[in-house]
Amino acid sequence: MSLATHPLRLPDFVDDRPVGRFQYGVVTLCGLIMFIDGFDTQAISYLAPHIAREWGLSQQLLGPIFSSALAGLMVGYLALAPLSDRFGHKRVLVVATVSFAVCTLAAVWSGNVTELVVLRFLTGLGLGAAAPSAIALTGEFSPKRLRATFVLAIYCGFSLGFVAAGLAVGALLPAHGWRSLFWVGAIVPLLLVPALVRLLPESPLFLIRRGRDPEQIYRVFRRIDRNLPATGSPRFELSDAVPDGPATRAALRTLFTREWVLGTVLLWVVFAINLAEFYALQSWLPTIMTGLHYPMSTVVTATTLTTVGGIAAAFVTGPAMDRLGAYGTVAAVYLVGFAFVALTGLALGSPIWVLLAATFLSGCCVSGGQKSVIALAAVFYPAAIRSSGVGWALGIGRLGGIAGPLLAGAALGAGWSPNALFYAMSVPMLAAGLAVLVLGRRYGGAARDA
Repeated sequence: MSLATHPLRLPDFVDDRPVGRFQYGVVTLCGLIMFIDGFDTQAISYLAPHIAREWGLSQQLLGPIFSSALAGLMVGYLALAPLSDRFGHKRVLVVATVSFAVCTLAAVWSGNVTELVVLRFLTGLGLGAAAPSAIALTGEFSPKRLRATFVLAIYCGFSLGFVAAGLAVGALLPAHGWRSLFWVGAIVPLLLVPALVRLLPESPLFLIRRGRDPEQIYRVFRRIDRNLPATGSPRFELSDAVPDGPATRAALRTLFTREWVLGTVLLWVVFAINLAEFYALQSWLPTIMTGLHYPMSTVVTATTLTTVGGIAAAFVTGPAMDRLGAYGTVAAVYLVGFAFVALTGLALGSPIWVLLAATFLSGCCVSGGQKSVIALAAVFYPAAIRSSGVGWALGIGRLGGIAGPLLAGAALGAGWSPNALFYAMSVPMLAAGLAVLVLGRRYGGAARDA
């Protein structure tokens, strides 16, 4: 192949080739970032009561400890994730990983609530900057036929981090105290940084748009396809670009242009609904089941099954999105979830196996839906605005994550029965499914043409 007469064109270059070891390595590194994100997010929910007991804090002060990292995540998604369009995904990932590792390490020596809340907020900033870049890099190095599968795969790392946090708490906290979990949460990402620096590539799209050294860009292409000549004078073309101008501002502005604004708003609605459902389920299911006098082992099993269900669903929804269509698959997840969330309310008071089956199926659609809609966003947005699009969707979605537990608590406080709460929670799942169908009807054909 003559590189002078046959330019290397993105994203066709990636789409037309089989997936190689190099691309699997990129996906693995991004999955490890998501694993650390999930570990950190879940670990604090186990540690906060022990911190409160040691420091003599009231229950009311647990709220700021829980929410500070979530607030930092939202700010990171909205304000810092778009910086990758200006500085590059790899650079943002490395800096963000170092920053949240250092802040987690500093939390080991925190001595009061104020210090811990500030450090948790800063940790959330780093995590919020890292996750969208990890998703964007995964999408860029994945062929279109497998993009949803790979994005879902790395987001399973987030759920596995939840599981690992529970295992680590059981192993370390009784013998070494709550600070040992912060040690683990800091050392693991610091050990990962050298691998990110050495093995993780920069986005070739970013390098081309920024006019970097052609030889540097060509080395990335050769890591994808070793059959390319060792030397040459390649030309590069893009079919996936944003308007001219400062990269960060152009990417954000593009989200609200006439072409993308309807899809952006619909995605925000779906993200907000899904995260409201997810955090309401995770926050209140243990309390509801405890109040109904289920054994603690059953409470733990049922809550864990909601996460396991999301991981199991990814093995089905990812390939289905790539082979059968992203929009139809995600819409089906939410429409089926409408029935399964309502079934969970009906199963309260039923035999334990019925309740456990219902919570697993609800997790398939709620936790699995969360992963699926992130993959949908990665498919929906072109590479040049993917980090900004996914980051803002995650950030706006956090508003739903904050509102969900509050609304569920208000409903229970107003005298709603647990059954009625789950029946009411099923309705937004139906709305999310309908929103995805509208999204597919408006953009599905254009996405196939692209």
